[in-house]
Amino acid sequence: METADTRPLGPPLAGTPAARGANLHRFANPGRFLRLAARVQPWLTGAALLVLAVGLPWALFLSPPDWQQGETVRILYIHVPMAWLAMGGYAGLAIGSAMALIWRHPLADLACRELSPVGALVTALCLATGSLWGKPMWGTWWVWDARLTSVLVLFFLWLGHAALVRAFDDAERGARMGAILALVGAVNLPIVKFSVDWWNTLHQPASVTRINAPGLHVDILYPLLVCALGFTLAFAALVLARTRAAVIERRIRALQLAAARRAEPSDGRSVLRGAEG
Repeated sequence: METADTRPLGPPLAGTPAARGANLHRFANPGRFLRLAARVQPWLTGAALLVLAVGLPWALFLSPPDWQQGETVRILYIHVPMAWLAMGGYAGLAIGSAMALIWRHPLADLACRELSPVGALVTALCLATGSLWGKPMWGTWWVWDARLTSVLVLFFLWLGHAALVRAFDDAERGARMGAILALVGAVNLPIVKFSVDWWNTLHQPASVTRINAPGLHVDILYPLLVCALGFTLAFAALVLARTRAAVIERRIRALQLAAARRAEPSDGRSVLRGAEG
């Protein structure tokens, strides 16, 4: 059974590395984080719903079909944002893990713990939509080329982190092992990004982030960017909500543990009195 993390959620001692990290990242304080999250969460969620309410109908129904791919190009509006979020989210996981290892702040561990299931979800959606897109374009659901294989490895890294941080009775040890895995797995990110340039793959090269000019017509590019913004806001809102809930849950556990410890001496004395009587 997993035990609660006993590290204090309050401010660290002055002069320690954790204190210097807290000064650099003042919103890492759990109490301040909860107050900020309570204000930001409704706006972030509302913005995500509003942008997606505009972007998805524009992309799926109003944008023109591609002259080569026809209506199947509409998978692009889901697949590409999920791919961006899978890589960007893992970069965020690696940064948060580095912060947790350096400053040992439990809030960074909690954020990484709640990020990995969401990252695994978007990576799974990236793989699924890519498979749906690949069948009509390539004639196959899957090929073991560099881009697809490296994204599959990324998916396993997300799953591995989510499982590892929950695998230990000592929550702090699980968080530390997960942070090490996240940092090691970050080596895979440039492989995912540049695999289409380094190797000959079926997967097409970058079309939106090319240096000279995007390879997409504006009628496709603009709704794609709106959808990407909406999914990014939704991703951030979901991670924020999960982290906020985890902080509250940890505080409740700490209060219950403190109450149980306070009750132990009185219970013990009452038992002794009963035995003496």
